[in-house]
Amino acid sequence: MAKRYIVLTLAGVAGALLLFYAGDYVALHVRIHRGNAFSSVTVRRFYAVPQKGGKVEFLSADPQQQTCTRSLFPQMGNPPCWYLARHSEQRIDM
Repeated sequence: MAKRYIVLTLAGVAGALLLFYAGDYVALHVRIHRGNAFSSVTVRRFYAVPQKGGKVEFLSADPQQQTCTRSLFPQMGNPPCWYLARHSEQRIDM
């Protein structure tokens, strides 16, 4: 009985997530037709160069504009703007 309850609960959660993602996808395509689906965020990148003795030297690159989608989930190969705005500093390990 408990096993069936767990399976049904997991199936319900998976179904709800699938519907939520599909709704986000549809909302993004509605925004594409309106012309306001994409935005851009300035991203600062830092190169992490390993040095002798286990130290790491950070070299900054020029800030770049990165395209993002106005959605809740990553769509069309772009991160969502809310996530990119909170993670605007990106570390690139060499």
